[in-house]
Amino acid sequence: MEVRAVRALFDRRMRREAEPDGGARVDRTARAARQTGGPDDWNGVLWSDLDEASADAEIAAQKAHFAGLGLPFEWKLYAHDGPQDLGTRLAAAGFVPEPAESLMVAATAEVVARTADAAPPDGVRIERVADAAGVALMADVHTRVFGRPSSFPAALERQLAEAPETVWAAVALAGATPVCAARAELPPGKEFASLWGGGTLPPWRGRGVYRALVARRARVAGRRGYRYLQVDASDRSRPILERLGFARLTTTTPYVYDPDA
Repeated sequence: MEVRAVRALFDRRMRREAEPDGGARVDRTARAARQTGGPDDWNGVLWSDLDEASADAEIAAQKAHFAGLGLPFEWKLYAHDGPQDLGTRLAAAGFVPEPAESLMVAATAEVVARTADAAPPDGVRIERVADAAGVALMADVHTRVFGRPSSFPAALERQLAEAPETVWAAVALAGATPVCAARAELPPGKEFASLWGGGTLPPWRGRGVYRALVARRARVAGRRGYRYLQVDASDRSRPILERLGFARLTTTTPYVYDPDA
């Protein structure tokens, strides 16, 4: 995989030409693309092409847009975005950076081949999530793994009801206990399927649960024609993904602005 070419394709197709989630909308200008939805949606800047002369004005414009709606939002900053000091400018404008993650991409066919033998450990089964009850199990895992509730349940429930072809979600269960949960976002007409979640309860880490969920989602994406898989990976999951054929394209840091903070 030629990293620069794939990164350029990702920037164009998944950021600048991003499709909106659910009932949200994406607005595009020559300088930026942003998604605006409701309180339960992801709101933020997906892509920007700025320089030292335009950055501060664009930051102010995005703050004014979301503040006018009373919505906190995220500026998803990639390490190769310009200008070089964009992160510093965002922090000076009141944005709070969250932990950086690695943008990892792999050829879907390679991941499918490398995980052909992947299976959950004895005592664990993977079940597809298709309704509110399954989403509740996913949310339970997230809360117990990360120590805080997530905002995704309402949006995922709506997506499963209104556009089920755009997502594939699953939960790993040990008996009746959810121990890991994950989903694949399957945007129509794009080259990339994105993998989200995968947080695993401590007693089940290192036993193949996460790998089995990657394998299952890779097979789904492959059957539906997605050429690449993309993950925003934590330091914990990055080594696993590298063994499965993923390469790091860049890093990404969420900068969050809350007008009420």
